[in-house]
Amino acid sequence: MTNLNQSAEVQSVEGPVCPIPLRHDEKIVMGHGSGGRMSHELIGRLFQTPFDNPALRAGDDAGVVAIDAARLAVSTDSHVVWPLFFPGGDIGRLAVCGTVNDLAMMGATPRYLTAGFILEEGLDVAVLAAVVQSMAAAAAEAGVQIVAGDTKVVQRGKADGLYINTAGVGELPAGRAIGGAAAQAGDVVLLSGPIGDHGIAVLSARGDLGFASDVVSDVAPLNALVAAMLAAGQGVHVLRDPTRGGVATTLNEIARQSGVAIVLDETAIPVRPAVAAACEMLGFDPLYVANEGKLLAIVAAADAPAVLAAMRATRYGEEATVIGRVAAAPAGRVLLRTTIGSTRVVDMLAGEMLPRIC
Repeated sequence: MTNLNQSAEVQSVEGPVCPIPLRHDEKIVMGHGSGGRMSHELIGRLFQTPFDNPALRAGDDAGVVAIDAARLAVSTDSHVVWPLFFPGGDIGRLAVCGTVNDLAMMGATPRYLTAGFILEEGLDVAVLAAVVQSMAAAAAEAGVQIVAGDTKVVQRGKADGLYINTAGVGELPAGRAIGGAAAQAGDVVLLSGPIGDHGIAVLSARGDLGFASDVVSDVAPLNALVAAMLAAGQGVHVLRDPTRGGVATTLNEIARQSGVAIVLDETAIPVRPAVAAACEMLGFDPLYVANEGKLLAIVAAADAPAVLAAMRATRYGEEATVIGRVAAAPAGRVLLRTTIGSTRVVDMLAGEMLPRIC
């Protein structure tokens, strides 16, 4: 056993599971990119205080700022997914949809994106061209424009083909206050469709499953879905897309921000049979598997039926359903009523389950 007073070399893990390291205060490890507890600890310890301001402190998917009479949502996201192409999508579509969705989760109308490309020496130009065309198609679908960008090239072996950063700006109407701290006891938890598709699709493309799978990533722009929901009811309190760390981690974030409990019904949470089979084989809980085209909504009970109907009338919300409710206690906790009638705590993702999934 390694002496805790001695430095130990951190091993890179390329498989589907990265165990929690005993120490992670001095070196960056894969778990710091999980979107779970280790990511939150890193952000809180190193970034929150030096960058502190009200918009950042809110801890939402985008920062909300005001310029004169205008309210803007601003977000950025970096994408390192491997492989670059996977069933249902690619790094380009993912980069556009990821930032569009972060803006939409604030109730904003996404307008403009920027795109930064880190290119590895030796990358096929045809691959880059295909990614750029995919980004253009995704931007057109979302109704946004890519108005600025940057390219950098690094030596062979210093990257993994291609990394992309996108930043975005969206318009936010006066008086709209959707955010993770707005959930209230009695609210209903809605989910826009089956979970875990993206994570399993990427694993399948890597060959990590050990068997053939027809699972397709759900990567999609959700701003039209959100617009339909907001038109259907004024009681949409929280919107969040459960990407890294999955539904479980996202709901834990909301429960802690709002100081409420969230109680889920396991029988109501949709998971496609192929995703469930892959998770069972790999020992994964689908609640922690990444999604890139699903959203969670916490809605006032009176407005939930109308919002749910509006979701089901859209392309990316046809399979929307109610999966739980918000309670006053135990504050900051997510609970799951299981298929056998028991109740268990659903915690935030602790380590890194699926490296480089987005």
